[in-house]
Amino acid sequence: MRMVDIIEKKRDGHELSKAEIDFFVEGYTNDDIPDYQMSSLLMAIYFNGMNEEESSRLTEALLESGETIDLSSIEGKKVDKHSTGGVGDKTTLVLGPLVAACGAKFAKLSGRGLGHTGGTLDKLESIEGFNISLSTESFLDQVNDIGIAIAGQTASLAPADKALYALRDVTGTVPSIPLIASSIMSKKLASGADVIVLDVKIGEGAFMKTLDDARELSRLMVRIGKDFGKKVTCFITDMSQPLGFAVGNKLEVIEAMQTLQGNGPDDLQRLCTEIGAYLLQGAELAEDIETARKMIQESQETLKASDVFKEMVERQGGKMPDLNEFIKTEGIIAVKSEAEGNVQKVNALDIGLSAMRLGAGRTKKDDAIDYDVGLVLNKKVGDKVEHDDVLAYVYNNKEDITEELKTILGAFTITKEHVERPPLIVDIIEE
Repeated sequence: MRMVDIIEKKRDGHELSKAEIDFFVEGYTNDDIPDYQMSSLLMAIYFNGMNEEESSRLTEALLESGETIDLSSIEGKKVDKHSTGGVGDKTTLVLGPLVAACGAKFAKLSGRGLGHTGGTLDKLESIEGFNISLSTESFLDQVNDIGIAIAGQTASLAPADKALYALRDVTGTVPSIPLIASSIMSKKLASGADVIVLDVKIGEGAFMKTLDDARELSRLMVRIGKDFGKKVTCFITDMSQPLGFAVGNKLEVIEAMQTLQGNGPDDLQRLCTEIGAYLLQGAELAEDIETARKMIQESQETLKASDVFKEMVERQGGKMPDLNEFIKTEGIIAVKSEAEGNVQKVNALDIGLSAMRLGAGRTKKDDAIDYDVGLVLNKKVGDKVEHDDVLAYVYNNKEDITEELKTILGAFTITKEHVERPPLIVDIIEE
């Protein structure tokens, strides 16, 4: 078999066989196929796509390129959730303890943030002593004991995907739906969960920009999950404005802890409740979605979910923060409105990039993070605004952030017209 023949076949719009897909995945992983040939094939896939069978074959090849996590020693059905990335997205910190408090086994491998989107591991590591590098034995034991563990992904999971993604990133082939679907699903399947909910973000602050593309991606990932015997549901959710109010690592931890006690923002609360309900029903812990919602609400009212979060932090070496002393910044600056009316838009991308430049995120993988900085929004889409009302509070440790304050102010669009609050959950895609 020759790589050039595979390139030409896909260039001409034909379906690739399992043997051909296995050949180029294995060959590239082993450095037998050069970057220039793989780049050519990726571009051919970008323009001509892959059908559902090809996407499943590619997922399987990526999955088999490395190790898989064996969760069979964990009692009951294992649940997991993945987000395509957003601004202020601290869902995992809330969702995991909520469903664990209801009896689910939440075994989660997470990643770090890059660019304008934050990472779950960065938020957890803002807690003093929190250890994300668990051994397999410790990870499994903890999930069995308290229902939840959140740890870092290992390099041994789907290494072919890591190599291909790095090449896609520099060859303009990242926005390919079959490649995205195979990349996400290979890692989720390697993580071993039985029930998976995928949160596909759309809007300016998200990777997917249109609803049609998000639906196409979701349907494909649900189909791939079915091919592998997994229960997969995709939520398509709005990321045209940040989720919740807090953007920044420690700030988001605080908001997550407040939400676990039933005192969080409405949008974050609703999203965690709905995703959690689908996970509980999928794990056969609730007969229907409404029953599952009530279970989640009860776990907050009784503070059981909050206790699970505390137990997870302590089991993973962390010290539960005193919220009055958790944030350490040089100053908090209020960004005030220069207009009056109603908030028509809060540009999530601009907010996320500003938080990153303040130090809350990375432009390169080895950048250091300032866990204390970020923003807390005071107004969101649909809110009424008077002149000089505070739009956001900026937590800062830099000397001069004049330009960032202008960017944050410019992220808010104020109109005299009435503005309806946008729907958070746009669609739910199931089998």
